[in-house]
Amino acid sequence: MIEVGGGLFDGVAPSSQTGPQPDTHVSSKTDHPMNSSDQREFEDLHEQRQPSFLEEFLAFIVQNKKWWLIPIIVVLGLFGLLVMLSSTGAAPFIYTLF
Repeated sequence: MIEVGGGLFDGVAPSSQTGPQPDTHVSSKTDHPMNSSDQREFEDLHEQRQPSFLEEFLAFIVQNKKWWLIPIIVVLGLFGLLVMLSSTGAAPFIYTLF
């Protein structure tokens, strides 16, 4: 006779296992109200100009040294431009390139 014991097939619910229980209280900053300096800092950050997508992307490339992304983005942009122009009056000129 084959006995299956331990693990998932022993019929014991996970909550009935003994041992230390994890802390279920999740602390967050909402437990403590903002003081006036935090409020001022928050308002100052809100009033600053947010960078555009292109500025933020270029800053990401420079900061993380992801220079290899530049040719990929350029080729994808050129391909997108080619697709957009293929439905206009420039289509006969594009097809002569190939």
